[in-house]
Amino acid sequence: MRRARRFWLAVHLYLGLALGGGFVLLGLTGSVLVFYLDLDSLLNPAIRVGHPPAALPSPEAVFGQLRALYPARDGPWRIEMPLAADAPLMARYYTPPETAGRSFAPLMLTLDPGSLAVTSERFWGDYALTWLFDLHYTLLLDKPGRTAVGIVGLAMLVSLLSGLCLWWPSPARLLAALRPVLRSGGVRKTYDMHVLGGVYGMGVLVVLALTGSALALPDTTRELVGRLSDLRERPALASGLIADGAPAISLDAAVHIAQTRFPGAELRWIETPGAAGRPMAIRLYQPGEPGRRFPRTQVWVDPASGGVLAVHDPVGNTGGETFMDWLHPLHNGEALGPVGRWVACLAGLLPGLLFVTGCLRWCHKRRARRATASRRVTSSGRI
Repeated sequence: MRRARRFWLAVHLYLGLALGGGFVLLGLTGSVLVFYLDLDSLLNPAIRVGHPPAALPSPEAVFGQLRALYPARDGPWRIEMPLAADAPLMARYYTPPETAGRSFAPLMLTLDPGSLAVTSERFWGDYALTWLFDLHYTLLLDKPGRTAVGIVGLAMLVSLLSGLCLWWPSPARLLAALRPVLRSGGVRKTYDMHVLGGVYGMGVLVVLALTGSALALPDTTRELVGRLSDLRERPALASGLIADGAPAISLDAAVHIAQTRFPGAELRWIETPGAAGRPMAIRLYQPGEPGRRFPRTQVWVDPASGGVLAVHDPVGNTGGETFMDWLHPLHNGEALGPVGRWVACLAGLLPGLLFVTGCLRWCHKRRARRATASRRVTSSGRI
């Protein structure tokens, strides 16, 4: 028993010392990103919608404005409908030549939904919140950084569980140990803050670490989940569906086709075919889905004929598919509404508290060991 405890104490200590800074970085950046659209609006007042229109413009009208303003950008656009009355329309152009050397840096636009005037024009990664997102998701190192984030998240999970094992009291002392009381004295108070912060935040931090690692390592996650539950294959859809010079159906027609499949579903965003003639991708939100901004209800429409090429309906999900669909909304708290987002935001501050108190606790122990050794030397000298 003592050997096992020494092992887990070493695991807990050295993971904290080696990767604690990474835990803190991911926690703090994650706390900010829970509200990144709101914060971006605060930092950039021009994108706020002062006078919401009585009705939103049609997708085709938005696309017509984009083509008129950016005629040379003939690749696919993604048009995202507002999440609230005072929120802007958003559009992104996936392949701007200005950022051709970067792995992911689309042109990001916001438009006033009433006038369709462009209120911001920026490239992903060039402004604060998207730079912070890349720092959180990839450590600014693209795919290797994303892998590192996944590993750090798994290490945080091990650190949390090892700390729980080290703390776990006997059944007779469990209720007393859970009392949210800080004892007097700097050493005891530091220990209590470390323990209580970890124990009370354990549930949320485990979920954040697990979902964050799964999102950072998507291929590995799909492989592991696929061994336990069936996962539908992603539809393989070819480009070149529009012949040269042939007209494409309108976005409004494509949305109508999609909503015919899912009556009453809310339109969230549309991907246009671009010059390559890619399928139109329509994403809809059905009540009960965990995420509203990135719902999983999708319809792919042939831009030439209007035929439905593929459909994804999360209502018919297997257990594994449901797990995959909940990863992102759980990670940012959206699945549990505004309360869930605030819980995720505040939980992101806990790794900082645990790291600081853990380092102080380590220093206290080292100081105590040195004092004990000094007393032994003094005592042996007297003898």
